[in-house]
Amino acid sequence: MTLATGVGSMPGEDDREYAEAVRLVLGELPDLPHVPELPGRGATASMTGRALAVVSGLGADLQPAGWRLTDASGVDHRRARSLLAQDLDQVEEQGQGLVGAAKAQVAGPWTLAATVEKPRGDKVLSDHGARRDLAQALAAGVADHVADLRRRLGGVTRLVVQVDEPALAAVVEGRVPTASGFGRHRTVHPPEASAHLEWVLAAVREAGAEPWVHSCAPGTPWSLVAGAGAAGLSADLSMLGPEDLDTFAEVLESGRVAALGVVPSLAPEDAVSDAGVSERVLRWLDMLGLDVESLGDSLVVTPTCGLAGATPAWVRTALTTSRTVARNLR
Repeated sequence: MTLATGVGSMPGEDDREYAEAVRLVLGELPDLPHVPELPGRGATASMTGRALAVVSGLGADLQPAGWRLTDASGVDHRRARSLLAQDLDQVEEQGQGLVGAAKAQVAGPWTLAATVEKPRGDKVLSDHGARRDLAQALAAGVADHVADLRRRLGGVTRLVVQVDEPALAAVVEGRVPTASGFGRHRTVHPPEASAHLEWVLAAVREAGAEPWVHSCAPGTPWSLVAGAGAAGLSADLSMLGPEDLDTFAEVLESGRVAALGVVPSLAPEDAVSDAGVSERVLRWLDMLGLDVESLGDSLVVTPTCGLAGATPAWVRTALTTSRTVARNLR
């Protein structure tokens, strides 16, 4: 049965809007609801802030240039942790009676390494030891996070943790700018890139959840991601090239998940037809030599990327359309 879910982010700037986002997700995506993220509430609610709230054993604080690792957690790091706990309280309260599947999201080790600074400046990405330590701290924290989610959502039997890696392509291609902005960090070679990602994915799996990796960035090395142990690949379909077809075919044929971003994350000028979107997915599957009837719940429909920049009206439309397309494909 084809499912529908969201990528993660949604518009909103306060607790009331977070509660409304939870209500909307539970109502529109009943088969695979996700924990909403509202980055519009500030740095403590951003992708990086949320992931640092999960990281275990490392301190962080917010500096003018962004998040930086510190010897002890600063006030903003503590606020990020408090906000995450508060959000999960809301999900737990509204999700009472939720059974089946649910999904949460966390930034991956390479996106964190490319966005967080070392204690003395410059990105964690610039230091082999620092990026290893951050990845391992994230893996440890994710295991605790999964345990917390399982405790809060006792009726959920299938818990997905989506590891967001929008910076992975830039990391492996040497395109991440240095602090000065004049240079670029060195390329991270595939064996190391795979190993750090594998630590986090393995931690998710060993904690009893299903690890997916998401990126809506072009050039994401999906074969590397699949080889690192991802149980699901989540991508904007328009960003996939011919070189990705074999990887996605192998993933689907092996019973793993392909979550396809096919519903626009921003309101388009022309109306979106669920029939047209469904036909596009079927054509893509035909290129892979696959039949939708044989895929079961390995096929998932999503918006193309996060919805933080969308209007509230379009958010509802995008989620409803995703659900309708998924039902068309069953």
